[in-house]
Amino acid sequence: MRFCGPHIVVYTNSNLRSLGGLSNIVGGVRKFLKIRYLLVAGAVIGFAVVSQKINKLKQHLPDMDWIWDYLPEEETVARISAAFVDRVSKISLPEKGWLKNKFPHLDELSEWFANQNRGDLSTVLLEDSGTNMNAFSSSKPGEGNSDEKQKVSEEKKKIEQIQDEMMQIQIRYQREIDRLEKENKELRKNLILKDRKGKKRSMKKSLIDMYSEVLDELADYDSSYNTQDHLPRVIVVGDQSSGKTSVLEMIAQARIFPRGSGEMMTRAPVKVTLSEGPYHVAQFKDSNREFDLTKESDLAALRREVELRMKGSVREGQTISTECISMTVKGPGLQRMVLLDLPGIISTVTTDMAPDTKESIKKMVRSYMENPNAIILCIQDGSLDAERSNVTDLVSQMDPTGKRTIFVLTKVDLAESSLYNPDRIKSILEGRLFPMKALGYFAVVTGKGNTNDSIQSIKEYEEQFFRQSKLFKEGVLMPTQMNTQNLSMAVSELFWKMVKESVEQQADAFKATRFNLETEWKNTFPRLRELDRDELFEKARGEILDEIINLSQVTTKEWEAAFNKKLWEKAATYVFESIYLPAAQSDNVGTFNTTVDIKLSEWASGPLPRKSVEVGWDTLHEQFSKFVEQDKKSKTHDEIFDNLKAAVIEISRSKHNWDSKAEDSLRVIQRNILEDRSVTDKQHWDQAVKFMEETLKEKLENTETVLKEMTGPSKREQWLHWKSRTQEQNNREATKNELEKMLSVESNHKAVIAADEVTTTRKNLQAQGLDVDNDFIRETWYHVYRRHFIKNALTQAQECKKGFYYYQRGFSDTGLDCHEVVLFWRIQRMLLVTSNALRQQVMNNEARRLERIIKDVLEELSEDKNALQGLLTGRRVLLAEELKRVRQIQDKLEEFIQALNKEK
Repeated sequence: MRFCGPHIVVYTNSNLRSLGGLSNIVGGVRKFLKIRYLLVAGAVIGFAVVSQKINKLKQHLPDMDWIWDYLPEEETVARISAAFVDRVSKISLPEKGWLKNKFPHLDELSEWFANQNRGDLSTVLLEDSGTNMNAFSSSKPGEGNSDEKQKVSEEKKKIEQIQDEMMQIQIRYQREIDRLEKENKELRKNLILKDRKGKKRSMKKSLIDMYSEVLDELADYDSSYNTQDHLPRVIVVGDQSSGKTSVLEMIAQARIFPRGSGEMMTRAPVKVTLSEGPYHVAQFKDSNREFDLTKESDLAALRREVELRMKGSVREGQTISTECISMTVKGPGLQRMVLLDLPGIISTVTTDMAPDTKESIKKMVRSYMENPNAIILCIQDGSLDAERSNVTDLVSQMDPTGKRTIFVLTKVDLAESSLYNPDRIKSILEGRLFPMKALGYFAVVTGKGNTNDSIQSIKEYEEQFFRQSKLFKEGVLMPTQMNTQNLSMAVSELFWKMVKESVEQQADAFKATRFNLETEWKNTFPRLRELDRDELFEKARGEILDEIINLSQVTTKEWEAAFNKKLWEKAATYVFESIYLPAAQSDNVGTFNTTVDIKLSEWASGPLPRKSVEVGWDTLHEQFSKFVEQDKKSKTHDEIFDNLKAAVIEISRSKHNWDSKAEDSLRVIQRNILEDRSVTDKQHWDQAVKFMEETLKEKLENTETVLKEMTGPSKREQWLHWKSRTQEQNNREATKNELEKMLSVESNHKAVIAADEVTTTRKNLQAQGLDVDNDFIRETWYHVYRRHFIKNALTQAQECKKGFYYYQRGFSDTGLDCHEVVLFWRIQRMLLVTSNALRQQVMNNEARRLERIIKDVLEELSEDKNALQGLLTGRRVLLAEELKRVRQIQDKLEEFIQALNKEK
């Protein structure tokens, strides 16, 4: 049915049967007094409509079954149910005979119909009112006299009075409905609170909360099997500043969104889950804080938080974000549903927006509307010209049949006051003006022009407006099309209808996906557990921390040996090239010792402590890496952790800094050790000689290798291995032989070859037919002399093996010079003392510092999902992750379906 002007048009046979006794007087002529009795018939039908409204009200009264979850006592439930029935029974239609008293000519109407031959009352009722009026004005001779006109005028007045009283009845019933709803809210609130205070079992999760959790799981799900999310949501779309956010707030009954004057405020999707609760509160999905929506301070804080989250989700250089902000709003009497507020569609991109903002918004809106079960709440600004709408074209493309679209005309008060055109508004609400179709059309008022107005004041203003609205009085709007309360109930009803129709299909789709994934896992990884990325990370974390603990198992001897070896590797070149060789060029022992003392002091004051700290740092991390590498050789090694462990080692190395005081401490120790030149016993002397020999042999081996590369294979190797020399190698060999002849003549030759000696060597080579330059000769001399010098030093070291007795006597009258042994003893002792100091620093401080750093690195990685995706990757991880997600979603879907069936 629909209201059309001053009368009511009825289309169904069931409504015709509700006329009762009038069905016996169906007949029909169209002429005399036709329009007057037609209006009377409309009034009678109006009472049938009111009766249907009462029956509908009774159907919408709350289902009392839910009380059993809170008050298991049957007597209490029976008492509450009786109270509701008692209140409903007090709602009644006007007393019997009311219509006959108001309109005394009803008997004449019966007689008139009895004398006619019309058998179809519906034909009369469906006549156009304008045609009926013309028929009345020219139906019979004599009907135009003044008495008859006066009588018609009186009847019109009575019909108008009847209409006014019917409107008052409608208002009275609406108020009664509102009162019952308020009492119902208060009763449900008290029951919930009572259950919470003395409950003996845990509170059940509400149906809508379970559904919202399913949607959250699906929102993050990305499947290679294309199991798409087709569960219903209410998608709130509209042009910018069309009032879509205000509509959502009216449904949620709270000002929960930030507001702006003409600027884009919604910069990211916001999912709002509405559910019933004893208190009006809001809470974000990822937060435990509850905002009390009855307090203005909490509302302001909530709006600030929403704005901060929106701005935080927008990447640099962009205007909007696709990251969804999820919140729950609970309160007494809220309709259960999930709404998604999207950025408003814009016509122009301003200078402060990213150039692709307009298309990005449309792309986002389309992506949400592509869900075949998404309910599209299309918001249109009623105060603007329809031709300026952008959203209707987009909605018509995504839902051309209008099977899941609800059209909402906002700011109807402004439309009526300034742009009032009832035919145009009627064409909008009947779906004839816009190129789109919809299941239902609603008109709402969501503000009074002041952003600080409360929701309650707006609701009162909306109710008052529609009560006095021309759109209602003139039949443009039906009562069920008006106000946000009716809109909320209609959307919720459609939402749950679509949920019930689609949720089982969605569950079946995930069941099939789970089967496919489990089959793939059994065929690909038959002997491995299904560990997702987080579980694999926790396993790797345990293994890495075990390796840290292994550092404490390294013995003192092993630590000091490692430090000693590493430190000498770092210092050997400097000692040999910068200290020993220059001092060895001295003419006497005094000069040798003086040179050594100066260079050792400079070394201990400068680079030595710093190098020692570097050695400690390197050795500590090498030991840790060594344990990690050893694990790769075990049978239980899992190569999927290799990248993660390598990353942890690398990051911890970059973050680990040795104690700054360690260098100063080492400097003092090393300077004191290097200043001591007194070898106290023969054991130390023998160790020093051995250390000197090992060092010289290593240097000799390196020098021999270089000379071998320079001169090429020997004659024996040429014959046995069929090798040959290059011309340069032949030149090197000849030059080496000439220089060795010179050294054999002068065994104590200095390290630098004189210019005349270079010239002589060159001429001797030219005599052999070889032409080389001076640089070629000096380069060869460097290595030839080093070999000659090291061989002499080795001979001297062997002679000094038994020289400790002569050392104690000062080598007087012996001709034996073993001061090089003392130098190597000083170096060796410094290495031992430094290694001991580094070992103490590691055991007392640095190992624990490194352990803390590694734990911090692991904690940071555990929170960095992007980093973990790169470090723990491969089909095994992806498949396990997807399996876990599919199982979670399927379990939640089945749990929700069970709860849904139970509620039915």
